Amino acid sequence: MSPYALFFLAALLLIHAVDVFSRWLNSRSLDPRLPEEFQGVFGAEAYRRSQEYERTKTRFDVLQSSAGLAVLLVFWFVGGFERLDAWVRGWALSEVLTGLSYIGLLFLANEAVSLPFEVYRTFVIEERFGFNKTSPRLFAADRLKSYGLAALIGGPLLALILFFFGWAGDAAWAWAWGAAAVFRVLLQLVGPTWIMPLFNKFTPLPDGELRDAIFRYAASVGFPLRNIFVMDGSKRSSKTNAFFSGFGKNKRIALFDTLIDKHAVEELVAVIAHEIGHYKRGHVWKGMALSLANYGLLFYLLSLFVRAPVLFEAFGVTRASVYVGLLLFGICYAPVSFLLAIATQAFSRRNEYQADRYAAETVADRNALVRALKTLSVSNLSNLTPHPLFVFLHYTHPPVLRRIAALRAAPSAG
Repeated sequence: MSPYALFFLAALLLIHAVDVFSRWLNSRSLDPRLPEEFQGVFGAEAYRRSQEYERTKTRFDVLQSSAGLAVLLVFWFVGGFERLDAWVRGWALSEVLTGLSYIGLLFLANEAVSLPFEVYRTFVIEERFGFNKTSPRLFAADRLKSYGLAALIGGPLLALILFFFGWAGDAAWAWAWGAAAVFRVLLQLVGPTWIMPLFNKFTPLPDGELRDAIFRYAASVGFPLRNIFVMDGSKRSSKTNAFFSGFGKNKRIALFDTLIDKHAVEELVAVIAHEIGHYKRGHVWKGMALSLANYGLLFYLLSLFVRAPVLFEAFGVTRASVYVGLLLFGICYAPVSFLLAIATQAFSRRNEYQADRYAAETVADRNALVRALKTLSVSNLSNLTPHPLFVFLHYTHPPVLRRIAALRAAPSAG
C-alpha cells in the first residue's frame, strides 16, 4: 500500500473513531435523574423510554456507519474502483456518459448497502418506540421518488460538472461552481412548491382561532405572510416539527399536523415566531451564501486533485479520468467535509438561538416557546443531557435545556 493510501486510510479511520467515541460519550452522559426544568412535564416512564431510544439509536448508528466503512474498505482493497472502471469503459460510451454510468452504479451499490439499515430503522426502531406511521408501500414510493429526483436533477448537474472538468481546463472549477450555484438557487425557489408536495400534502391552515392569531402576530412584526400550511407529517411519523423554506414569493412556513394536535394556540404562535425569526435575521440568505462558499471551496480543491496521480495510485486505479478522480476526491474530502460540518452546525446553532430570541422579544408570552420546546422534547423523546462533544460534532440545534435557559434570560416583548 502506498504512503498516500495509508494517509487516506488513516484519515477515514480517525474520523470514524472520533464519531464512535462521541456517540459512546453521549450514551454515557444519559442521566437517569430528570432535570428540574422538566419536572411535571416528562413522566418517569417517558423519560426512561427517551434514554432507551437514544441508546438504541446510538448502537444502530455505530453499526450502520461501521458497516458502510467496512464495505468501502473491502471494495477498495480488492481493486473494486479499477475493476468497475475497466468494465464501464468496455461499454464504449462517451466520457461523460461513462462517468455518469460509473458514479451511478456506485450510487446504486451504496443504496443497496444502506437500504436494509433504513428499513430496520423505520420499521423496527421507530416502530418499537411508537413513532413510525409509514407503510411499506409509502416507504417504497418515497425511495422511488428520491431516485427519480436524483436522476432528473443530480444527473444533469453531474454531467455538466464532468463536461466542464474535461473541457474548461484551469477554469473548470469556476464553471462547475456556477452551475452548482444555479441549481442550488433554483431548488430553493421551486422546492417548496414543486418538490416537497411530491412527498407530502400541504393544506392551507383553515380559518379559526389559530390562523387568526398567527396572522395577527405576522402583521405585528411586519412579516408578509401570504399563507400558512399544514403538512401531513402524521402519515410517516408521530414526531412533531415545523419549518421555514424558500425565499421571495415562494417562501413557505409549514406546521406538521402532529404539532398542531399537541400544542396550544399560544405555543404554536411562538413556534411561528421562531420560524419568522429565521427570516428576519437573514438566516436563509446567510445559509445560502455559506452553502455556495462551500461549493466554491469544494470545486477549487477538486480542480487541484481530480487528475493527481497520487489519488489514482492510492486507490489502485491505473487510468486517470475526471469521473474516477471526482469520486475518489469525494472519499478523500471526508476530513475537510468533517471540519466544515462542525463549523456549519455551529453556525446553525447560533441561528437557532437568534430565532429563539426574536420570538421571545416579539410574542406576548415568551414562556409559550419554552412550553412548546418542552412538549416537543417529550413528544419526540429527545435527549435532555447530550454530551458536549456530541453536540459539537452533530447538533444543528442547541440542546433544549440551553435553549430554555437562553429564552429565560432574553428580554420579553414590549
